[in-house]
Amino acid sequence: MTDRTRSANPFNRLAVVNQKGGVGKTTTAVNVAAALAQRGRRVLLIDMDPQGNASSGLGHPTRTVGSSIYNVLIGEAALRDVLLPCPVDGLFLAPATQDLVAAEIELVDEPDRASRLRAAIDVLLTDMPFDDVLVDCPPSLGLLTVNALVAADEVLVPLQCEYYALEGLTHLMATIERVRAGLHPTLGVKGLVLTMFDARNNLAHQVAAEVRKHFFVFDAVIPRNVRLSEAPSHGKPVTLYDPSSKGAVAYQLLASELSAEKKS
Repeated sequence: MTDRTRSANPFNRLAVVNQKGGVGKTTTAVNVAAALAQRGRRVLLIDMDPQGNASSGLGHPTRTVGSSIYNVLIGEAALRDVLLPCPVDGLFLAPATQDLVAAEIELVDEPDRASRLRAAIDVLLTDMPFDDVLVDCPPSLGLLTVNALVAADEVLVPLQCEYYALEGLTHLMATIERVRAGLHPTLGVKGLVLTMFDARNNLAHQVAAEVRKHFFVFDAVIPRNVRLSEAPSHGKPVTLYDPSSKGAVAYQLLASELSAEKKS
């Protein structure tokens, strides 16, 4: 399970992945993207989850979305044509709709089915510069997540410190190895970020210590915080909704670590 090797590529394409639901994956994708944009970077967040939580969390509920990343994947639209503005200057969203559920079935016989997202991003970046591209993945390891892994340079794994965390991490790393072996040999693991952390819980500390033995873990730790739960209902990242909250401060620290690595 050990993976201490980290990609030497500069941070610019990042898949936010965990096949387990409810671990703060979308919260991390939205708030890292927002925090990076607030640092003056030009950021694209791609919502690859049919639930569309990243989209609604940035003010674009799926019921209000027209063309989406689904239309891009099946070849009906270019990525630049589905981009939507966000509450944070410099942050753009490629939204999701429930149509994404059908994408895996519709693309099953296509020879380039695993690289559709990467190809779309490559075309976009030829005439629309972005400093960072983040992809919020669904809580599964199917074709949508594989597309995100092929499109990314590196993987960021949000991890809740609970009993089953290491078992799920083993499955995820096995999937990453399969993608490396067959589709994307330079895919790196950026690192793990501990989420929903309760400092009063001894098990949380034990799991965190065990994970740090095997993986690079960012110093920023995302606490359990009510403001993180409230912000999506207002269509804003927590870094905008309540910048002084513990959750917002933690995500700003994480963005600072990522930005520092980008410069190094």
